[in-house]
Amino acid sequence: MLRILCLVLCGLLSGVRADPGARMRLGMDILNHEVQRAMEESHILEKMAAEAGKKRPGVKPIKGLSNMKVKDVKVPIITLSFVPGVGIFQCVATGMTVTGKSFTGANMEIVVVLNITATNRLLQDEDTGLPVFKSEACEIILVSVKTNLPSNMLPKVISKFLDSTLHKVLPGMMCPAIDAVLVYVNKRWASLVDPMPVGQMGTVKYVLMSTPTTTANHVQVDFSPLVQQQKGEAIPVAHGEGTLAFPEGYDAGSSQLLLSAAFLTAEMALLQRSLSVSTQDETIGELPPQTTETLAGFLPEVAKTYPEPRPLVTQIRINQPPKVTMKPDQSLMHLHGTLEMFATRRRKAPVSLFLLKAHFNLNIQYSVHENRLQMATSLNRASVSVCENQKGLPPESCEYLRLPRLLSLSRKSSSVGDFSEEELAGFITDYLREAYIPAVNDVLQVGLPLPDILGIHYDLAELDVVENALVLDLKLA
Repeated sequence: MLRILCLVLCGLLSGVRADPGARMRLGMDILNHEVQRAMEESHILEKMAAEAGKKRPGVKPIKGLSNMKVKDVKVPIITLSFVPGVGIFQCVATGMTVTGKSFTGANMEIVVVLNITATNRLLQDEDTGLPVFKSEACEIILVSVKTNLPSNMLPKVISKFLDSTLHKVLPGMMCPAIDAVLVYVNKRWASLVDPMPVGQMGTVKYVLMSTPTTTANHVQVDFSPLVQQQKGEAIPVAHGEGTLAFPEGYDAGSSQLLLSAAFLTAEMALLQRSLSVSTQDETIGELPPQTTETLAGFLPEVAKTYPEPRPLVTQIRINQPPKVTMKPDQSLMHLHGTLEMFATRRRKAPVSLFLLKAHFNLNIQYSVHENRLQMATSLNRASVSVCENQKGLPPESCEYLRLPRLLSLSRKSSSVGDFSEEELAGFITDYLREAYIPAVNDVLQVGLPLPDILGIHYDLAELDVVENALVLDLKLA
């Protein structure tokens, strides 16, 4: 109890609500499409009409009407509008023909045009944590009524009979149709909070921060994603790196998904181990043979130590979680680690030639394939420092060089003698582009899962990088 009280007090004192890792706003385009699809695919009006003429236990027959049947149900026209703070107001315009034997003994037909209205309140299920629509205040509004009853009958008698008949038949038949459609729609949320795999490295689960909110233009859903290592602890999504807000300029009624850079950073942490690469192939892409002889063309000192060509082994170790940053029209992946190159020897352990402390900034291009976010990188720039390949070396002995140069090498770092950084820059740059970047992109092909919500097809989305976030402008097929 004391622990809970402490947490509450801390939250009140801080006065800061954590930003969501992801945010979605559902416009009328997707919601209208979803409700219309549910109505059509469920065939609920036709099913309700078929049930209307059947005898049901506990339901009294309508006085003055026998052998009742409902036919010729018209294709419904659905109109939705947002109710701020509540949910969605729904109006279903349709029509049908009610047939049977009237109190006169003659065959009767009543052609009805009507509107079904209801407020669909958007809630959060306490047990599952899922969003759920619940209908309230269902009403049947008669637009027009036509009958084949004889015109010489008393108008008041006909009017009373029709009013009594329709108000007994229609609400019991039509209002359950609204509920049935919502059940169908609610099922489309069912997989939202299920953990989704990121290869074999872990899972991502889109957990709702709170009940979705409804404004005059959209439904907003805030997520607090849970990034979980396969065999380990959850990876926290950092907060406080800027407010997650939708940019202006999108069409009214459209839908977007916003993924924060902090959330993508947490997901990339699942892939950190896979981004460490060791290569010992002599032939890599368009590169010349990866041997001491080729390296000697950049560092003549290597030829003195290794007069005979020896294959090279290059190891890149990423020792910090990758970080994703975003600014308008540009996204970078920051990789911090080491690059070490070895010369192999027959039946002996490889010998280290130099050790580089590296910081690579890779450009990121985003796309969506099979409802997963895809990332592809290219080399933008790197800052590299070389440290002596000795234990206990103080950090002050390392030199750093940032733009405009790609890398910097400290003379004390080399076991093959002194050399200028310009001599090695081209060799390392070519290696990164031909060997390391393709390896990184192979890892990224696993893709990152997107929220499984209302059957949205993300492959059609238009993507844009904004401040601290990636925007997916969602489109209908």
